[in-house]
Amino acid sequence: MNTIRRRIPALTIVWTVAFLAIALIPVLLSAKAPSTGKPTVLLVHGAFAESSSWNSVMTRLIANGYPVIAIANPLRGVRSDAVYVAGVIDSVPGPVILVGHSYGGNVITNAATGKGNVKALVFVAGVAPDVGESAAMLADKFPGSTLGPTLAPPVPLPDGNKDLYIRQDKFHGQFAADLPVAEARLMAATQRPITEAALNEASGAPAWKTIPSWFLYGSLDRNIPSAVHAYMAQRAGSRRTVEVNGASHVVMMSHPDALVKLIEEAANDVRE
Repeated sequence: MNTIRRRIPALTIVWTVAFLAIALIPVLLSAKAPSTGKPTVLLVHGAFAESSSWNSVMTRLIANGYPVIAIANPLRGVRSDAVYVAGVIDSVPGPVILVGHSYGGNVITNAATGKGNVKALVFVAGVAPDVGESAAMLADKFPGSTLGPTLAPPVPLPDGNKDLYIRQDKFHGQFAADLPVAEARLMAATQRPITEAALNEASGAPAWKTIPSWFLYGSLDRNIPSAVHAYMAQRAGSRRTVEVNGASHVVMMSHPDALVKLIEEAANDVRE
């Protein structure tokens, strides 16, 4: 009996120590994996593209310690797409750098309005509309866009809208001329359509009037002429505007280092 009594306190001590050790595991893990303190980068693709168009950029950002989310932009309408992206913004704790390509620039312009955690906007060959402007209106503001003749016959939708695609045999030259032919063919086959209404829908209040912005585009962009990009960047008071000589509309794929450098500059600037 005395032996049993002696064992009970000993077992109690063992279980207490084990419980405390288990309870301390989260603390120990968090101590070994501190937060990077870097903002989350949200990437919003545009028309005729999809999230994998950010792969080269994401690989570099993740390697540099940035949390990254490539959002699947619905491409159904400016207002509804912006509401969707705004929901993702709200789900992210801490500061956000919002990056938009092409029509995705229209979406981030609207999604970031009133979002206090969005610290910077980065437009990548992207439209930055003012109130009442549409993506189609801006693309045609100055001569040079050759997108129209390369579009395939519209695909009718049950709601009366129409889906637009770029013809696969025209995709390389129109959209991604500075990428290898084989890569452009894959992009053409996996392109995401945009509704005709989305390209013509007027923008709401632009976030670039209150949030600092950066711009990157190619000199040989055939969807949105370089003169349009320069105009939008100047109007938005761009902190830095980079024109990549010879780059196409998918400048983030052909020159990912240039974009990563700009995103990191934006992140550092707003942190300071």
